[in-house]
Amino acid sequence: MSLLYFAVFLIILVFMCFASFVLGKNREREEYAKTIGTAEEKSREIIDDAIRTAENKKREALLETKEEALKAKNDLDREIKDRRKEVTELEKRMLKRDEMSEKRAQQLDQKETDIQKRSDKLKNKEVEAEKLLDQRLAELERISGLTKDQARLELLESVEDSIKHDTAMMIREYENRAREEAEKTAREYIVDAIQRCAADQVTESTVSVVQLPNDEMKGRIIGREGRNIRTLEQLTGVELIVDDTPEAVVLSGFDPIRREVARIALEKLIVDGRIHPARIEEVVEKSQKEVEESIKQEGEAAILEVGTHGIHPDLVKLLGRMKFRTSFGQNALRHSIEVAHISGLLAEELGLDARMAKRAGLLHDIGKAIDHDMEGTHVQLGVDLCKKYHEPEVVINSVASHHGGTDPTSLIACIVAAADAISAARPGARRKSLETYTNRLKELEDIANSYHGVEKTFAVQAGREVRIMVIPEQVSDDAMTIMAHDIAKQIQDQMQYPGVIKVSIIRESRAVDYAK
Repeated sequence: MSLLYFAVFLIILVFMCFASFVLGKNREREEYAKTIGTAEEKSREIIDDAIRTAENKKREALLETKEEALKAKNDLDREIKDRRKEVTELEKRMLKRDEMSEKRAQQLDQKETDIQKRSDKLKNKEVEAEKLLDQRLAELERISGLTKDQARLELLESVEDSIKHDTAMMIREYENRAREEAEKTAREYIVDAIQRCAADQVTESTVSVVQLPNDEMKGRIIGREGRNIRTLEQLTGVELIVDDTPEAVVLSGFDPIRREVARIALEKLIVDGRIHPARIEEVVEKSQKEVEESIKQEGEAAILEVGTHGIHPDLVKLLGRMKFRTSFGQNALRHSIEVAHISGLLAEELGLDARMAKRAGLLHDIGKAIDHDMEGTHVQLGVDLCKKYHEPEVVINSVASHHGGTDPTSLIACIVAAADAISAARPGARRKSLETYTNRLKELEDIANSYHGVEKTFAVQAGREVRIMVIPEQVSDDAMTIMAHDIAKQIQDQMQYPGVIKVSIIRESRAVDYAK
């Protein structure tokens, strides 16, 4: 019985274990099913989020594309509008030029008509003279009893004198009228050239200002015991002024190329943030290369703008250096380009070689590119450079004569001198005021008048030359040379002026005698 009970108990125990196992498996299946369902829901959420994100990206991309297309369309419309404006202005200029041509043609036709009328009047006078000659001949033969040949001779002499007088008066009248027309036409050419070559001018200075992100940067630029600022000043040759000006450093120097190198180097150091002597030396070297490349590009751009080709590459680099050269605040390169355009326009009006005129105008101040580094005036240095690089003789003479130091040998040289004066004299081109010029001229005249034997003094050419009239009885020919040297030395010691001032002393020689 006990065995039977044990067997039954054992069977019941096995059944309970089996039932527990089955129930555990079912619970695992239910938990697994729940886990699978949760994963599927999460995957669906992820897919939905991805789809929404993709659609948002797509909409943003479409909006950006539409904005770019709209911007490109606006830029294109603006460019088309500018081009239309340029074409309209060009058409107006052409119409104005055609009107001027028609007026000139009408004036020429009127002149031809006047000449024809005067010629007809002259013929009528000749006919009247012949009639008068016949009458006088008959009267003379009757009254004086002279022969026909004698009477004819006397009458012809009288009529000839009258005709000569009338002819001389006509010639003088035509000469005066031609001179007036020439002056009027010249003024029209100059005004037209100035209007067609209107350019903005920006005055330059001898300082540059570099903006700083904060005042703390000033201490880093100065460095420990000032080593950074000393290194930068030694490498660039420019003085750095660090004062109370908020978030700014001033670069001071009369050499604009060095000042530009210092400006670029300092801006790079500020952006980089690493400021120490070794880094400063590296950055200054890179900045110098950038400025040299910029100089070359500026020279090539000037040649393309003017339309002059075949200039030696060394002269092209010197033209680029003139971008950093100023005269009375006027940029030398922009001044040369403006002179080239004005010279070309005037040459076209006069029927001359416009390309050669532009070439001479562009190179007329080329000596200013090296006058800081070499002795001599910019005129003489420019002549030497043009000869060295085998420029045409017309260009060399234009460079030599554009300030009046040498006589011009061609009309192009005269045009270049006139264009140079126009570019420098028009309002806004140069920073010096009328009072400055007036004071300089007065100071020149006062220095010359202080010498014994000086009668009159004239400062001409905007103070570039002073002409001194001396009393012949008080100043000899030998003393003139000494006086010119002394006046030039006193001007050099007491005055500040750009370029060179020419001192000319004029002594009149007289020979007097009496007939008794």
